[in-house]
Amino acid sequence: MSKLAAFGGTAAVPRDRRPVQWPLIEDEDRKAVLDALDGPRLVSDTDGVNAVSVLEETWARRFGHEHCVAVSNGTAALSLALAALGVGPGDEVIVPALSFIATGIAPVHQMAVPVFADIDPVTFNIDPDDIERRITPRTKAIIPVHLHGAPADMDRITEIARRHGLAVVEDAAQAPGATHRGRPVGALGDAGAFSLQVSKNIPTCGEGGLLVTGSTELAEAMRRGRQFGEVIEAGRERDYISYGLGWNHKMNALQAAFTLAQLDRYDAYEEARQRNITAFLARLAELPGLQVPTALPDTTHAWHILRFRFDAAAFGLDGVRPEALRSALRRLLRAEGVPMSQYQLMPLPDQKVFVDRIGFGSGHPWSVTGAPGTTQGEGYPVTRAVISDSLTIQKRHLHPGSGDLLQLYADAFDKVWANRDTVVTLAKAAS
Repeated sequence: MSKLAAFGGTAAVPRDRRPVQWPLIEDEDRKAVLDALDGPRLVSDTDGVNAVSVLEETWARRFGHEHCVAVSNGTAALSLALAALGVGPGDEVIVPALSFIATGIAPVHQMAVPVFADIDPVTFNIDPDDIERRITPRTKAIIPVHLHGAPADMDRITEIARRHGLAVVEDAAQAPGATHRGRPVGALGDAGAFSLQVSKNIPTCGEGGLLVTGSTELAEAMRRGRQFGEVIEAGRERDYISYGLGWNHKMNALQAAFTLAQLDRYDAYEEARQRNITAFLARLAELPGLQVPTALPDTTHAWHILRFRFDAAAFGLDGVRPEALRSALRRLLRAEGVPMSQYQLMPLPDQKVFVDRIGFGSGHPWSVTGAPGTTQGEGYPVTRAVISDSLTIQKRHLHPGSGDLLQLYADAFDKVWANRDTVVTLAKAAS
């Protein structure tokens, strides 16, 4: 049995193999940005073709969307989608209890109240049964998140939405290229929001976002919303009239050009990622007490983040807090060179902005509806369990050449599991 690196043994992953660059920035990315910089149109509100309009058309064509609207970031995309759908003061929007803060903040930006629903223990996506329990006469929309790149149960969610007359805005920030029953995520509800933030599977050189929809009317409302409420059309002189409430959520040409260059390589990157990650997860699936992320039938997982759950009972640790096992495994795996980390330290409803109802002053928007604030520690048992007993791997696996590195990660898992007595001892001490 190999000695664990945490106690002086040789790490499974050599130090010189650990650094991984993401995103990959190649000569074609640099050239695309320089060409855009030398071009005549640096923003999306100018007449004629520009890098932003080309990105919108290319993204829509590549992923099968009717309309695509480029914006400044993924959070702006969510807010604009809600605005275009008429979500506003007095409304409630159902969102998952496990997600990035932007999912919960977006309704508040529209003076609507986020209502949190628990998640599925395998996909980590919003639980349709809990959505139904949370619907009230004030409910206006649902934001399912395709968390970590795994499509949510859109068949049930859209059926619930139709039955109750609710809008559906897909938060697909982590899931470009993911599909559900052969259809691209983002095209399954009324609108979909993507992030191009530099950490994402398809990045830009900083921040960026995209909105997609099958509705011409919604697309036009989104375009007005990103540009001060103005109507910007090819061949039409700008009149500087705001026809409704709008923001300045435009994307610039440099961001668009960078993403276009990345998009040219996406198919090759994605093919390598699917091959590398599925081989890695197949090895780990054999380890007792370890739940690996899974692509459900009739879906394509984008694998943006890999979340692993640990079963204390399988380690003979009945009665030991799951956080203790998580802490022991994190320490041992990181010592072996596997960058295990937590993603989301608390359920969204425990965030102070929601617990303390910090909104637009005097408790708005909650005071508009009379809705109570969330109480820290209440409900959401599955979300709390997942946060307590899981760790993630982020970004390193997105590199298309990471196959050998992931196999070293698998060696590290095997080594730690071969020293289960030590894991148990550490977990008991931590507990």
